[in-house]
Amino acid sequence: MSARDWQKSSFSGEGNACLYVSAPDSATIRLRESDEPNTILTTNPTALSALIRSAKAGRLDHISEG
Repeated sequence: MSARDWQKSSFSGEGNACLYVSAPDSATIRLRESDEPNTILTTNPTALSALIRSAKAGRLDHISEG
């Protein structure tokens, strides 16, 4: 997969720790992080939307608590 297939998140700053997304078709979304570009997570629009809604609602905040 070439670099042009990936789009950098507008929330990512300069340097490392950038999130990239690729949607090769309407049913597939791929995510990768700039520090581990060979590790690619694959999901679908419905599942990603549910994850984002849960995070925004704070339902995942307990995960980061030590």
